[in-house]
Amino acid sequence: MSNPLLGTFVHGVGGVSASTCYVPFQKVKKWSWDTYWLLQATFAWFIFPLVLGFLTVPNLLAVFNDSPIDVIVNATLLGAVYGFGGMCFGFAIKHIGYSLTYTISIGISAILGTIVPLLMHGNFIEKLEAPGGGIIFLGMFMALIGIAICGVAGYRKEADLKRNAQEGDDVLTFDMKKGLLLTLIAGILSAVFGISLEVGAPVAEMAGKYGAGNFEGNASLILSTFGAFVTNLVWFITAGIKNKTLKEFVDVKSIGTRSYGINFGMSVLSGALWYGQFFFYGIAHVQMGAFKFASWVIHMSMLIFFSYIIGIVMKEWVAVTKRTYTTLIYALIILVLSFFVMTYGSMQGA
Repeated sequence: MSNPLLGTFVHGVGGVSASTCYVPFQKVKKWSWDTYWLLQATFAWFIFPLVLGFLTVPNLLAVFNDSPIDVIVNATLLGAVYGFGGMCFGFAIKHIGYSLTYTISIGISAILGTIVPLLMHGNFIEKLEAPGGGIIFLGMFMALIGIAICGVAGYRKEADLKRNAQEGDDVLTFDMKKGLLLTLIAGILSAVFGISLEVGAPVAEMAGKYGAGNFEGNASLILSTFGAFVTNLVWFITAGIKNKTLKEFVDVKSIGTRSYGINFGMSVLSGALWYGQFFFYGIAHVQMGAFKFASWVIHMSMLIFFSYIIGIVMKEWVAVTKRTYTTLIYALIILVLSFFVMTYGSMQGA
């Protein structure tokens, strides 16, 4: 039996995992971005999905064998497209920080990743007119307003930092224009990941028939993450050869040292946290009942909320004016309200 309230709570656990997945990078020293990203991507998009898939889905190979081949191919290809979005997301953080990257990118993903699958299946109007449907779409509209206000806060932050910066300060690296472009690309392609999961739903349903229960989503997740992994593997191995950074993996002098262990461990932790968000997403999705389509937007809203907390903890907003910070708080309030509205709509539908 479905339980939207429990599902919402588990989405929150996934949101915590997702909003913290790039924090360990702060502890990685003397490694290039290429090296860190390739290692965390290997664990996030290949090793963890495969291992947890075999552990939680009975007869996993039989599940794939009995699933439609076109579903498997399409879900994997869409995951590969998302792979570029993951790269843009990581680079955006370097330009505009955690709070804005998560809010704008994931906000766009939340809306597109919810509406596009409904249009694909031709049941947009049906869901809109269903009990609670109108409330959910109202919450989505509120989220869009919150995202727009976040953009305003971002531009004000950039102005504040440049106004108060002194020569040589790192704050001058804050670039809202470049970061915004990257977050827009990341947001659109992140939504493609949600669509990939939707396309792969028949594989999850097949896993359910084999007794996977709440873990049925781990079967289809393997397809989406494998596609993303292949894209990043090709890109960053090429970049590693070009930039001569691949040797950082096998540097004989550093292997076994404390710094190498920390770098390796933090990269693996990043991958574990990223994978954790969709491990919990799959469990929560099963609990959403008739309003499973709302899972994506609720999950993303949770992620946005906790990303603000991370941004505040990391002191990303201490150097801004009271006006800028107030704008940010207004955006946060609207986003949180939109989350509650969408959750209420889901419960009405159930």
